[in-house]
Amino acid sequence: MKEQNEKKLVGVISLGCDKNRVDTEHMLSYLRDGGYGFTSDPAKAEIIIVNTCGFIANARRESMDTIFEMAEYKKLGSCEKLVVTGCMPQRWLKEMRKDLPEVDIFLGINEYPDIVEILNKSYESDKKIIQVSRTSRESSAQNRMITTPRHYAYLKIADGCNNFCTFCTIPHIRGRYRSRSMAELVEEAVSLVNGGATELILVAQDVTRYGSDLTKDGKPMLVDLIRNLSEIKKLKWIRLLYCYPELVTDELLEEMMTNPKLCNYLDMPLQHVSNSILKRMNRHIDKNGIIELINKIRNLPQRVSIRTTFMVGFPGETDEDIEELYKFIKKYPLDHVGFFAYSREPGTPAAEFPNQVPEKVKQKRLITLVKAQRAVVKKLNRKMIGRTVEVVYEGIDYAKAMFFGRTEFQSPEIDTLVYFKSKERADIGLRYNIKIKKIRGYDLIGEREL
Repeated sequence: MKEQNEKKLVGVISLGCDKNRVDTEHMLSYLRDGGYGFTSDPAKAEIIIVNTCGFIANARRESMDTIFEMAEYKKLGSCEKLVVTGCMPQRWLKEMRKDLPEVDIFLGINEYPDIVEILNKSYESDKKIIQVSRTSRESSAQNRMITTPRHYAYLKIADGCNNFCTFCTIPHIRGRYRSRSMAELVEEAVSLVNGGATELILVAQDVTRYGSDLTKDGKPMLVDLIRNLSEIKKLKWIRLLYCYPELVTDELLEEMMTNPKLCNYLDMPLQHVSNSILKRMNRHIDKNGIIELINKIRNLPQRVSIRTTFMVGFPGETDEDIEELYKFIKKYPLDHVGFFAYSREPGTPAAEFPNQVPEKVKQKRLITLVKAQRAVVKKLNRKMIGRTVEVVYEGIDYAKAMFFGRTEFQSPEIDTLVYFKSKERADIGLRYNIKIKKIRGYDLIGEREL
């Protein structure tokens, strides 16, 4: 069978969040070790795998559209097996089996270690294979095929979630919160750094809760993890994504101020500021708590970049609630803000709440808030003119005829960029001092200092 597999080319499409990307990287590693080859051209792929996202309706729609698109290669390309994995079959298997007869294999989030065995079996029989279990299984830390640029990698420190926000399906898909062991994470981090990564981005549904399920007193161990990772000599940056605001402690902020490897960057999904909405969302902080935290962060001796997301159109949201959020955005400027419309997810408490907001109203409110944040970003960016910042160089924009990269205040793929000119060669992954000269939209424009 292995000789046959060596002739099989696999094309993999990963959708959704960075945590899903890590799952895909594990799956790629199992496939590589099992003798399969890879192609980025779906027309040449004999096996096409779509790792789906099922977080909200738009994500599911993108997943379904992608599956339908890939199914065409069974008619027009080389595709012999179409495989669908991830969150969607884990939660919506019954509906997908009915709507997607083209799919040969459905796998849930716990089946990645079995991907080679399952594919091998599928070639021994024409029967469709469905394997979706509820028993959580973590992939081996050593089994990853990195898909990010060489100089950074994601480190998934936990899976699942205990927060049970009333709008969210994640606990129903991923299960309860499960931290990985400190020793395993350090071992994987060393491997990633030895492979060239100088920046590790810690991800989980809630990184601030890390270790609370490993200790007798339920105290999180995130700061302990950061300190252990900081001992890795070649590691330069540690970045935190998805910090719940009520768990951003003084200890964590102090570590950020004193540990040069911990980026001054906090991704905190606030979701809203109206107390009535926050309560119905089952969020564990109120508006005053949010304001106190932001003021505390802004009064720190060093700048900290704050990223957040706000949900628009939650059931019962009024014009007054949106006005309250609008004023908050203006009064408490945040560096990076994403907005998304509430999605009515079957099986969640919020789906049954009264006073569901019409889609047209959601979109109108989104536009209002996006415009407000655009003005905030321009004002914040103007303050950067004349400053020199350290930028990790990541590529060339040929249309702009400029290099581009990120500071410690910017996360890859989701935040703004720094564009710059350089009279000397720049090497991807290395850091350079860039003096900011002007702004262009959301981005900063500068020149390399020699």
